Amino acid sequence: MSEETQIIFQPESEPDLPAGRFLDRELSWLEFNQRVLELAEDDAIPLLERVHFLSIFASNLDEFFMVRVASLKRRIATGIAVQSASGLNPQDVLQRISNRTRDLQVRHAELFVGEIARGLAENGIDLVHWSALSVDQQVALQEYFMNQVFPVLTPLAVDPAHPFPYISGLSLNLAVVLRNPKTMGEHFARVKVPPLLPRFVAVPGAGSTYIPLEDVMGEFLDELFPGMEVLQHHIFRVTRNEDLEVDEDEGENLLVQLEKELLRRRFGPPVRLEVADDVDPQVLSLLQRELDISTSDVYHLPEPLDLSSLTALAFLPRPELHFEPHQITTNRYLEADEDEAADIFASLREREVLVHHPYESFATSTQAFLEQAAADPQVLAIKQTLYRTSGDSPIVDALIDAAEAGKQVLALVEIKARFDEKNNIGWARKLEAAGVHVVYGIVGLKTHCKLSLVIRQEGSQLRRYCHIGTGNYNPKTARYYEDFGLLTARESVGEDLTQLFNQLSGFSTEPSYTSILTSPVGVREGLVERIQREISNHEAGKPAKIRFKLNSLVDEQIIDQLYFASTAGVPIEIVVRGMCALKPGIPGLSETITVHSVLGRYLEHSRIFYFENAGDPDVFIGSADMMHRNLDRRVEAIVKITQTDQIKELNDLFELAMSNKAAVWELETSGIWRRDSRDENGNPLIDMQDELMARTLTKKANR
Repeated sequence: MSEETQIIFQPESEPDLPAGRFLDRELSWLEFNQRVLELAEDDAIPLLERVHFLSIFASNLDEFFMVRVASLKRRIATGIAVQSASGLNPQDVLQRISNRTRDLQVRHAELFVGEIARGLAENGIDLVHWSALSVDQQVALQEYFMNQVFPVLTPLAVDPAHPFPYISGLSLNLAVVLRNPKTMGEHFARVKVPPLLPRFVAVPGAGSTYIPLEDVMGEFLDELFPGMEVLQHHIFRVTRNEDLEVDEDEGENLLVQLEKELLRRRFGPPVRLEVADDVDPQVLSLLQRELDISTSDVYHLPEPLDLSSLTALAFLPRPELHFEPHQITTNRYLEADEDEAADIFASLREREVLVHHPYESFATSTQAFLEQAAADPQVLAIKQTLYRTSGDSPIVDALIDAAEAGKQVLALVEIKARFDEKNNIGWARKLEAAGVHVVYGIVGLKTHCKLSLVIRQEGSQLRRYCHIGTGNYNPKTARYYEDFGLLTARESVGEDLTQLFNQLSGFSTEPSYTSILTSPVGVREGLVERIQREISNHEAGKPAKIRFKLNSLVDEQIIDQLYFASTAGVPIEIVVRGMCALKPGIPGLSETITVHSVLGRYLEHSRIFYFENAGDPDVFIGSADMMHRNLDRRVEAIVKITQTDQIKELNDLFELAMSNKAAVWELETSGIWRRDSRDENGNPLIDMQDELMARTLTKKANR
């Protein structure tokens, strides 16, 4: 650790902290998803955007069950679950999750079936059932079923010769009860709703009228079981444990081992069974018995199930039912001349550039930086981390182009990025085939940092150009994830990234850094030192303040340090998108701490760490959240921001997020989040993301 970051203040005795000072992280996550649901409930938001938030809520909850609930159940079953930091035992947490998710899912489903579906119908978008169709429409849909659906269906009977079929996770299924008219015996069968066909089928000749695919299938089940009588059918859906377990110490090839583990994931144990409200008790009993799932894990919901599929409706081309589009712009320091592309390397020799996505374009900044590096004959080497990227990725293409042009290219691919493992294995194979040096980082640690390093020959010297960001190198998500990226030719940053990449790809003792802090050793220690320095400054009468913007704040050690600072009187402002285990506003413990949350059309994803530092702000951006995994089990990097105008830009963001003029949520001591969307006079409060877009355009116009 450099002299610059030596411990400046260490209290002689830290105050005792009370038990029960942490909110439960799992329940806090559910509060986050409730905030997403509240956006869907907000009638000031355009209708199809509300539909989109309904879809996001459902997808979020699916992942929560697949990972968090599944992990908790596994730990309870194996006897390794322990009391959480909140003081709740594992069974209590599981029961509270069950109660809370049950309430939220019903609230979510009823919102769609009632208010949202009615609003869609008022705007000419109808979601109907079979009985509402005309005879001509039913005939047309029968033809659609026979030509487009029937050939891909596979009925699976259950009898002594046919065991109960495997039900894949998150699939929609029809449980069908049949009777043989000859023997009068009843039988059970399962039919899967094909996931590759449109979930909501456009009714022929009826404009924007849709019917769920399972409704169409239900009308023609007799075609699948000729000679049998279809007595009843019911829709159901299973969620399975899909968290990966990979032991990197076993198996010579991590890539091969992970490919095998992905196959195993498909057969994880069920953790949730969703059924329609009208499910027959005997059918439900059979499903529970065959799936080995308890009554506490059964969720009765109004149809249609699986509202994550609403994405298909959310993106209908109805501009009047969407947010007004933002005018995405090129960062003012990266603008091209009329006749030629911007020379990013020349721009970075003049100044550092802080890019704020998606208000400022990813394509004309980060992506262009790498594409220019790949095409520039003076560039000798490119080193790059890839945590998540997209199909047909221009970033991957640029790395391949660079390698094929003879440049030295290193790609550190994190193949264990959750739910992107299969994608990333594909990119790893593709990069290796092109001659890129592909590595997978350090055993036992996910590589989550967002780094690019370009080495360029300039005369007799080599110059290093760098990008350090808060978001992934994914052009698609960069359109709706809010992130910062620093493009710089600062010599100290280049030296730091050189050491870090050498550590990731080779063997290295713990390096020392000047301009970055890294995990698993460095971020926690560096932030604690700076928190303690703010305490020292406050007690000395110097300006002191701490501001964090994060996705999650659940690390107990960091939270306790913030409690110590608050006890000493340091003002603390937190902007957190998701989980927060800190309890603000407790007298004598956290009364100087305010916690806000911003949600909107963009996914707030940036991480900023701001320390007032006696009037000389010490500010970092980067990839690390305040979670155990980010601080102790991942490779993370945060970089110091040094330019005055960039520090002011980040300060202004906090000023807006913490003001009483913006429509944000505020966390109460109880763990409940409250949001006001209007001021005391009934006027709408500022949408923070709209305001940031307006400010971005103003800055560019005033350059």
